Amino acid sequence: MTTPASRHHKRPRGEGQWALGYREPLNKNEENKKNDDGLNVRQRIIDVYSKRGFDSIDPADLRGRMRWYGLYTQRKPGIDGGKTAILEPEELDDRYFMLRVRIDGGQLSLEQLRVLADISNLYGRGTADLTDRQNIQYHWIEIEAVPDIWARLEAVGLSTTEACGDTPRVILGCPLAGIDTEEVLDATEQIREVHDRFIGDPAYSNLPRKFKTAISGCPAHCTVHEINDVAFVAVVNEHGEKGYDLWVGGGLSTNPMFGKRIGVFVRPDQVGDVYGGVIGIFRDYGYRRLRHRARIKFLVNDWGVEKFRDVLQTEYLKEDLPDGPAPEQPRDSRRDHVGVHPQKDGNFYVGFAPRVGRVDGDKLHLIADLAERHGSARVRTTVEQKMVILDVAPDRVDSLVAELEAIDLQVNPSTFRRQTMACTGIEYCKLAIVETKATASHLIDELEKRLPAFAEPLTINVNGCPNSCARIQVADIGLKGQLVVNDQGEQVEGFQIHLGGSLGVNPGFGRKVRGLKTTADELPDYVERVVTHFEEQKKDGESFSDWVQRADEADLK
Repeated sequence: MTTPASRHHKRPRGEGQWALGYREPLNKNEENKKNDDGLNVRQRIIDVYSKRGFDSIDPADLRGRMRWYGLYTQRKPGIDGGKTAILEPEELDDRYFMLRVRIDGGQLSLEQLRVLADISNLYGRGTADLTDRQNIQYHWIEIEAVPDIWARLEAVGLSTTEACGDTPRVILGCPLAGIDTEEVLDATEQIREVHDRFIGDPAYSNLPRKFKTAISGCPAHCTVHEINDVAFVAVVNEHGEKGYDLWVGGGLSTNPMFGKRIGVFVRPDQVGDVYGGVIGIFRDYGYRRLRHRARIKFLVNDWGVEKFRDVLQTEYLKEDLPDGPAPEQPRDSRRDHVGVHPQKDGNFYVGFAPRVGRVDGDKLHLIADLAERHGSARVRTTVEQKMVILDVAPDRVDSLVAELEAIDLQVNPSTFRRQTMACTGIEYCKLAIVETKATASHLIDELEKRLPAFAEPLTINVNGCPNSCARIQVADIGLKGQLVVNDQGEQVEGFQIHLGGSLGVNPGFGRKVRGLKTTADELPDYVERVVTHFEEQKKDGESFSDWVQRADEADLK
């Protein structure tokens, strides 16, 4: 005889999907969110925590809800990578915060840039890192300073609202929106609409996990639409109308997946509603039982494109969308905006490469001053940890380039400076196992010395842990931080190596060669060796990632 208990045991376990009636929290994170919306922590920070100090902060706010306003505790100095997964959060926490400022579309006025610079110098010990999601990230922020920082940001139209947390985070956009000579369309209005309708709205502030967005008309596909939770990619349909191709379900971390084309044509005036439908599906049908399966990519993967499109149209939009074309291939293999290039209006933009995204308050002030002196009122951040100054008159370009390069902001950088990225690393991040920024910076210096003539596109992405904030699986050389054993039998900082990852024409995740690791100290030797093999063996027009797919394992070691 089957008992009720055994019948219940055989029933498939729910994934915590609200739309299917699973409203009870299935883990600690979901419980915290049910107890109180993350958006409500703002007033407690202003009224209580900033006045009473770090020790007054409720642990559920400290390690949970404060993320809804871009605040994470940073790593206590001196704790080595071997302790990352062993110590409790309170043992790793410092009494200072990382604070992330969202810069939707990467768009900044000089007034905004100077406010960011001031905050860095006043409250962040000069720190200001450019992230690969167009944000600015500070360190050493004290809770007492947060209300004043918010007031300064909000006075110039910036904020930290939902910069982190289980929320719709910053919206990526092409830094050249409106000025690129070849752009399909200018997505600025769509970014603004999505921001104004959805960011800070309690209806969308409790998602199963983070939600990353890109909306772009860029012919270089600089916003890496393939690895966002939702992306709108500009296309022209068979009637000559400009609109967007919808992609859903991309993301990297420990279980990487490429986004899938839903196959619909979205008019610019429909973007807000379609975005609302996609994020609504994620909120209502997303998996909330296990954190590591809570991103929308798992839902899309399980449902398939046909079901996702059907639910979007019937339950959320209440209308069918027409079929649409796929995007054109990116115009070149370097999907960035470094260098000097013409704008639609006869002026030029100047894209430059700080070293692995690391700038500081003084440098941000210098960038603002240089832009202003050369007739520009607008700067942009990119998804490659770079910056762009817009609207430079032809006769002022050379002077701007010379002055930028004089302060080590390279406009004509080597491949290694141009295409090496690094996440925050163990210096400040509680998840990290190894150092990243200084390691990557040293690697650039070494490779420029050893391989001065190398000019092929080559992405080197350095990550401090398995979570892939620096997109290791889609880099030519992706470096995943871990502890490795050196020749003396000592455990030291090092990297597992992924080779030949790519986006665009032939998308694929990097190849993992069995046992292929390097210590941090030996990293320059390793990269020099594998790049030299590529140069010796490559065929005409062959990319590094194409070569990796056919190379002998011995040449990859």
